[in-house]
Amino acid sequence: MKEDFYDILGISKGASASEIKKAYRKKAIEFHPDKNPGDTKAEENFKKAAEAYEVLSDPDKKARYDQFGHQAFEGGGFGGGGMNMEDIFSQFGDIFGGAFGGAFGGGFGGGQRRAKGSNLRIRVTLSLEEIAQGVEKKIKVKRKKQALGTTYKTCSTCQGQGQVTKIQNTILGRMQTAATCGSCRGAGQILDHRPADADADGMIVSEETVSIKIPAGVVDGMQLKVSGKGNDAPGQGISGDLIVAISEAEHPLLQREGDNLHYDLYVSISDAVLGTSKDIETVSGKVRIKIEPGAQSGKILRLRGKGIPSVQGYGVGDLLVHLNVWTPKTLSKEQRDFFEKMKNDEHFIPKPEKEDKSFFEKVKDMFS
Repeated sequence: MKEDFYDILGISKGASASEIKKAYRKKAIEFHPDKNPGDTKAEENFKKAAEAYEVLSDPDKKARYDQFGHQAFEGGGFGGGGMNMEDIFSQFGDIFGGAFGGAFGGGFGGGQRRAKGSNLRIRVTLSLEEIAQGVEKKIKVKRKKQALGTTYKTCSTCQGQGQVTKIQNTILGRMQTAATCGSCRGAGQILDHRPADADADGMIVSEETVSIKIPAGVVDGMQLKVSGKGNDAPGQGISGDLIVAISEAEHPLLQREGDNLHYDLYVSISDAVLGTSKDIETVSGKVRIKIEPGAQSGKILRLRGKGIPSVQGYGVGDLLVHLNVWTPKTLSKEQRDFFEKMKNDEHFIPKPEKEDKSFFEKVKDMFS
């Protein structure tokens, strides 16, 4: 199983934003590639720490992680995982400078810092059936891409580093700090030539079809990430990501509650008295259930495993069928005479049995 993000940084779930940043900075310094040249284990730990910080430093991502664990970000290439060195230095490079004397600034191995393009956000609406089974969606996305014929050259201000350093005399001695280069905005390159149809950064807007694999069990409001499918960055920068927000379409018959589903089944008095079989709609097709003679209104039939798969991989929810006995509002004379005769019949007098639970007991059972 994937290692817990809190364990990676050595913090508790109640850690504050400043504590999370401090813990990450400590790990990043410990396992930084410049400090551990050629050490693949240190590089792996460095990437793990950056992945954990990417999620836990973002309040929205942290909330989803606390609720759903790693499943909130995984499946079909989504998530905070898969970060490479360029991703890390592009997003968190500033954490290595400042009070640490700039010893670990810039980028991997002292190389060029690469800019990252902006993220794009889209909303995808899924049916309950798609959520239950998982689905692959092909979505047309308009994203900025480098125009054909655009060329860049090394920024003369920062010499391609994407940042400039300053040395200051302090009471603690000489201290080196790093800041994003104002000439190239951290890209390390500036525009050399652009086609007539390109913008000031050498970009054009292009429509692209993106395949999105959505895992089963996602919930309304969850956000997934497709790496590298946002806007391109100038020069040799890293493309941004495509953030996919999930919306759940209302089902005409089924109501979702977590991983469980609810279905209201109405039966006639005669069916309740004599018993019957009914076809029930589920997210995987229709199933036939048997209603025993003498069924009471309010009875709940539980169909195991007919709900929604857990997004965390903890099994599948149930389908709860709520039985409602339909009382007719109009009767023929013959029907009315029949029920008049049955008013005092011993078989029609309510006689609750011990196994006939009250409404509050049924509600309690539903949540137990």
